[in-house]
Amino acid sequence: MPQVKPVKVALIGSGDISGIYLKNMTQTFSILDVVGCSDLIEGRSRARAEEYGIRQMTNEEILNDPTIEIVVNTTYPLSHYEVSKQVLLAGKNVHSEKMMATTMAEANELMAIAKEKNLRIGMAPDTFLGAALQTARKYLDAGMIGTPLNATAMVMRGYRPQGELDGRLPMIMTAGGGIPYDMGGYYLHAMIFLLGGIKRVSGFAKTRNPIEHFENPRHPRYKEEFEFSTPNMMVASLEFEQGCYGTLTTMSESFGETPRLEIYGTKGTLVLSDPNNYGDPIHIIRNGYKDMLPCEIPFTHGYPVNSRGIGVADMAWAIRNNRPHRCSAELGYHAFEVVNGVQESCATGKVYEMKSHVERPAPLPDGFVSGTSAEACLDN
Repeated sequence: MPQVKPVKVALIGSGDISGIYLKNMTQTFSILDVVGCSDLIEGRSRARAEEYGIRQMTNEEILNDPTIEIVVNTTYPLSHYEVSKQVLLAGKNVHSEKMMATTMAEANELMAIAKEKNLRIGMAPDTFLGAALQTARKYLDAGMIGTPLNATAMVMRGYRPQGELDGRLPMIMTAGGGIPYDMGGYYLHAMIFLLGGIKRVSGFAKTRNPIEHFENPRHPRYKEEFEFSTPNMMVASLEFEQGCYGTLTTMSESFGETPRLEIYGTKGTLVLSDPNNYGDPIHIIRNGYKDMLPCEIPFTHGYPVNSRGIGVADMAWAIRNNRPHRCSAELGYHAFEVVNGVQESCATGKVYEMKSHVERPAPLPDGFVSGTSAEACLDN
């Protein structure tokens, strides 16, 4: 049997998150042949290229290279739309960090271009392809908690910059970078993977204290004002198409972190950990079992370690096998519409009817071994 030809990949945006992408794309997945990386700051792309033994390239070199099939877009949220559009217009598939754009009009344009040119858009996060959520899906589909009735998701993070230099700035203050977009995507992708598409949303969202000050005397901008132009508090009510209700609370005005995702069913409860991770412990509570104490579930399959880039690998295998990729444009668009729909509901005082529809992404097949052989789960 002939060996599958690797898919040539390049990355635009060599900032913080690019490191784990490049590590996994160059060392974990044989289907990916990483050609090079670029960044507006040459020193950053040069450092990444040297670290992972790839070429330092310009955006133009990447876009004009006819051998590159997928471009990974890990730029700032404000640049996601612009860069992804350039990639699509260059005739290449794109996998973007969350979320795909900052407005629904931009997202609609990207979807239209991809459809017209018969290209793929992949959307982070891909953490639902990890061992925790894949195992949860298997138990859920097997009926271990009965019929799902309610899903509760919550994340609280302190995004007020305290350090001397905060690498998250200005992302966390601008459109598409606030906590409903930055962290909400992990929870929405996880819930949609487990429970399916969302029918209606409502809720509240606001920007609390839109004008803040740098508070640390060691910060070079101490006492200077900065502005939040994106919601930093959101509480959403969700109605899933299959009848389950859900809530999603995201807030970046508190300190500490409270990642939580639980699904309550007629026969039990799935207690999940942070969907920002791939292999956190998961628990099940079965009605009447051991006095209702949570029981940790061993992973049935999936990647338990930080595997950012597995969504790119899945897209590459999907291209070679002519099948849908799991971190799809439809999934990313649906999650993006939820966040925007909640804000519209808040503004109008009415329930927002979702316009998009998405099927649950197919689970990874179980029964495969770990290590490098685990990549076989994507070759289907």
